[in-house]
Amino acid sequence: MKKWFAVIGDPIVHSKSPEMHNSWFQELNIDAAYLPLHVIPEQLEQAVKSLKLLGASGWNVTIPHKETIIPFLDELDETAKKMGAVNTVVRLSDGKLKGYNTDGSGFVHSLEEQVGTDHRDKKVLLIGGGGASRGIAFALKQFGYQDITITNRTVAKAQTIIYELGVGRAISLEEATESLNDFGIIIQATSAGLKSDFSLPISLDKLITGAIVADIVYNPLMTPFLEDAKKNGAVIVNGLGMFVHQGAIAFKYWLDEYPNTSSMIKKLTEQLK
Repeated sequence: MKKWFAVIGDPIVHSKSPEMHNSWFQELNIDAAYLPLHVIPEQLEQAVKSLKLLGASGWNVTIPHKETIIPFLDELDETAKKMGAVNTVVRLSDGKLKGYNTDGSGFVHSLEEQVGTDHRDKKVLLIGGGGASRGIAFALKQFGYQDITITNRTVAKAQTIIYELGVGRAISLEEATESLNDFGIIIQATSAGLKSDFSLPISLDKLITGAIVADIVYNPLMTPFLEDAKKNGAVIVNGLGMFVHQGAIAFKYWLDEYPNTSSMIKKLTEQLK
């Protein structure tokens, strides 16, 4: 029986996951297909039951379902459990559904692929209090980044992640804007860049020249946040590398093969330009 996979989210039309995974299936001669499925929050439980009933071998989970999908899964791996967020679901041989999180490790792989590993002692400002932010925070700690500050519109959500992380601090968006010159790495980890009415979460006027600024949004490649950072002399890291690497790790969980990431990043970069 032909295997099939999917990505669920709301919105989903922007996703390049189907093209990426279907290309990898072709390259590796794997008889499988990957579909984009638009699932609104109210239909998430029904969607999970339907995916299981229809025999999906696994699927990716994107905004806004990364945290809310957890009650509908049978198991979580340790990383997903710590992060409280899932972006990859694997259908096990016994039919149970197991959740994983590849976002954080995918982000750090992408970051260090572009700027190297010599920046782990720099102060990091992480913007956002959702599942992606939590995943990146845990991965940063795992890779050796210890000075982590999280800022969010709702400071309590940022504080919850810091508490779970065991290191760092939570601050308001206003405080983050005022103290921006303290940070060598700034990571925009919200979905704001997907919206047509995007407004910068914080002002980048006090950004230090040469600071590393990353955005997890990959479509468009140059979000308004990155454009503003570039004007202020930052080193830019777009979200495409994270997207490809997290997808490759998910692919490995599903099919026990790690696909070619460098050619995929090059291919998608040319398209998105």
